Amino acid sequence: MIGEEVGRRAWWVRLRTRRRLRCAVGLDADGDRGMSTAEYAVGTVAAVSFAVVLYKIVTGDTVTGALEGLIERSLDGPF
Repeated sequence: MIGEEVGRRAWWVRLRTRRRLRCAVGLDADGDRGMSTAEYAVGTVAAVSFAVVLYKIVTGDTVTGALEGLIERSLDGPF
């Protein structure tokens, strides 16, 4: 009887310690490891900003001219 009680108490202490450790490293008791809504919003804004900058670079005169020149040289080559 006493051994069972000690075993249950040790199990509870281990569980409580695991929960405290998970909270200390940023995981809640439910094991939520995903992003929150605010983090999704920030990630989405960052991705869209990167896409806009990349679009501006690719559609600029320098890149467009380089791509057109590359295509013209490849099509004008001997067959």
